[in-house]
Amino acid sequence: MNYKIALIKGDGIGPEISNEAAKVLKEIEKNYGHKFEINEVYGAGDAVDKLGDPMPKETLDACIESDAVLIGNIGGSKWNNVPLDKKPVKAILEIRKALNVTSNLRPITLNQNLREFSPLKESIISKGIDILVVRDLAGSVICGEKKLGVGKFGREGSDLEYYNEDIVRKSANRAFSAASTRRNLVSSIDKSNVLASSMLWKEIVNETSENYPSVKLKHHLVDTAAMEVILNPDKFDVIVTTNMFGDILADELSQITGTACMLPSAELDINGKGLFTPNQLHHPDESIIGMDKANPIGLISSVALMLRYSFDLQEEADIIERSIDLAIEKGYRTEDIFSKGTKLIGTQMMGDVICDCINELASSNSGVNKVAI
Repeated sequence: MNYKIALIKGDGIGPEISNEAAKVLKEIEKNYGHKFEINEVYGAGDAVDKLGDPMPKETLDACIESDAVLIGNIGGSKWNNVPLDKKPVKAILEIRKALNVTSNLRPITLNQNLREFSPLKESIISKGIDILVVRDLAGSVICGEKKLGVGKFGREGSDLEYYNEDIVRKSANRAFSAASTRRNLVSSIDKSNVLASSMLWKEIVNETSENYPSVKLKHHLVDTAAMEVILNPDKFDVIVTTNMFGDILADELSQITGTACMLPSAELDINGKGLFTPNQLHHPDESIIGMDKANPIGLISSVALMLRYSFDLQEEADIIERSIDLAIEKGYRTEDIFSKGTKLIGTQMMGDVICDCINELASSNSGVNKVAI
């Protein structure tokens, strides 16, 4: 099969980890007989510097015409003081709008070989962490009407928290569908004790749950949930929540694993097309840029999500995830996850090791779906 991928390498460590993601795609291509046409285009801060616009029309057109969009890290301190329409994050917002993505999927998992990096007590993490956060991307104050002006008390600003039942239902269906293939539990998080938008959210999630009788539904207020996910992360399976709450909770959950840089992210439309980025899209550590120290696993994991959700290549997605686990099991570590007794390697070598593991696992499988080269 042939697939078209628009690649925005982005800013900071983005180009470094993007190179390794492309390398993994080529390894899958070699082992399974697919053709991934990778079209590198300018976007985010890099495009601001080169073309004066974080999302040039040519780039947006390429993203729309592709089967999926892959994005490295974006932004950095050099763009902190540019006008809003020049901010690197505008690239993401424009692509979301153009592709009509509705939900963000953030798998939060704890690698058992890296438990030492979690800030949580052993008594908590020994139970494991395996949570899928389904965050709405179409509503909330992030997408709502914005106003700046001067009023009775001086300068003022407002952002409209808006939801309708169609928006809520799309992410709710995504969450219940995912839970039915996992542990059959959906935790819906809102602020329905004070927000009208959350009252609607809760009502529509309840209605949607009737179509999934095997999946248990629990409701949580966001402030309580922010504590519960730290105290008892093993009690959560699939979380579905609003744009703003999901933006915050997904990052909180990522950090309790201690290895947020290894986690992926997928932003999907109702048919599975979308954009794929590392969980930590806005990487804060600028000291390692260009030094072959960045951990590429987050974006490589997102390649697996792209194969699974956009291309329906389940076996290929599985083998990438298994290869990442195998590389870690063999003791290979980038600087951020290095500890005494393990093997310190750089960005490029981590990509090479994962490719070697793909070859190893592909050679040892049944070969039913594998194309002989």
